[in-house]
Amino acid sequence: MPVCPIDTGRYGSKEMRTLFDEEGRLQRYLDVEAALALALSEIGEIPKKSAERIRRCCSVKIVTPEKVKEREARTRHDLMAMVEVLSEECGEEGKYVHWGATSYDIVDTSWALIMKQGTEILEDRLRRLRDLLCDLATRYKELVMVGRTHGQHATPITLGFKMAVYAAETARNLERLRDLKKRLLVGKMSGAVGTMASQGANAFEVERRVMERLGLRPAEISTQVVCRDRIAEFVCWSGIVASSMDRIATEVRNLQRTEILEVAEGFEASSQVGSSTMPHKQNPVDCEKVSGLAKVIRGLILPALENIPLWHERDLTDSSSERFIIPFAFILLDEILRTMERVLKDIRVFPENMRKNLELTRGAILSEAVMMALARKGMGRQTAHEILRRASARAFDERKGLKEVLEDTPQVTALLTQEELAELLKPENYTGKAKELVERAVKYAKGVDQKQPSDEWQAHSQNSRNL
Repeated sequence: MPVCPIDTGRYGSKEMRTLFDEEGRLQRYLDVEAALALALSEIGEIPKKSAERIRRCCSVKIVTPEKVKEREARTRHDLMAMVEVLSEECGEEGKYVHWGATSYDIVDTSWALIMKQGTEILEDRLRRLRDLLCDLATRYKELVMVGRTHGQHATPITLGFKMAVYAAETARNLERLRDLKKRLLVGKMSGAVGTMASQGANAFEVERRVMERLGLRPAEISTQVVCRDRIAEFVCWSGIVASSMDRIATEVRNLQRTEILEVAEGFEASSQVGSSTMPHKQNPVDCEKVSGLAKVIRGLILPALENIPLWHERDLTDSSSERFIIPFAFILLDEILRTMERVLKDIRVFPENMRKNLELTRGAILSEAVMMALARKGMGRQTAHEILRRASARAFDERKGLKEVLEDTPQVTALLTQEELAELLKPENYTGKAKELVERAVKYAKGVDQKQPSDEWQAHSQNSRNL
């Protein structure tokens, strides 16, 4: 009976979950064993007919999860259970299975195969999100709204400006992923402590052929395991991306508050239920899910970091935690990105509320605009700041508009006419270079796709071929 909500299908796409299910993980083990056998046969280390028999038997339809688990109950070693079952299925040729390899030659290389497919899925989702954010930024680059700092009204921005900030951040996460893949997607075929002693004189050639066949780079050097800083970097990156999405989700949740209601998640009024007892509710449930799952992903970072300092050439303390850390990081981030894509596709925008909220402070939101105008007219900047500070406080206490108070302030009227003051207190006149900044950010975000990874990484990716 499933216990984890991932297993029930609640979180993660089918394509991502399949990478980490029992059959998917076992098949990657078998793919590595097949690649090893074929490489060995190509250099004459084992007979070609033996390698072909091993390759044909490296299928979960033959070496089934059930057979492996039954054997593991006796061996108490999951990888050796697989090796024994595969060897038996290969008959006489089974004596060449796992030739010169240690368990983590298979495990770590199979992790790299899984993560290669997983990162492709995540990269595609990030690109789609980046494009959605760029479209929103462009569409709303002139829609003026309140900018907020400390939860208070600051100066005006545009909705497009806000979306452009998120688009650029998403693009940076794409750049980070592209860069870390060079370090993450590596395999090993280096034996018990990493010295390659078991593969003999042809060890480098065996490694090269195995990794080329699998479309991976060989780790520059390893112990019995690929060093865990690589996985920790990915999990930390996952935490950054999850937090970036949490940032957008939190903003939508705040702006969807009844008393603000400038943007809101989509809501299917014909069928969607907001509350079991309050029929009027339209809750930001998708954004709240994103924020909740982001907490879980950030919680994976500590064990990932603690897996870096293994004893000597390795111990087994990383293995059990990684059975959670790696699948959870991929699957939950996949769910976060899918959910945020839905939020952005269906987002509702309320310009009339943005205008209403701009007027809540009765002009105080433009105090900086007036301050700078006075400074440019010759009044000292600090003097102008103090005059506007006092005027804003008076307007707040007396519930007056800032314009009314300023028109009653001689130091201001001596330098600014009523017409000038009126223009300064229009929100649309004080968005600075927001439009141009949106355009610059969108150009950067879309340009990330034109930046190519290193030639070395590109070459290894192009060498990938099916078994």
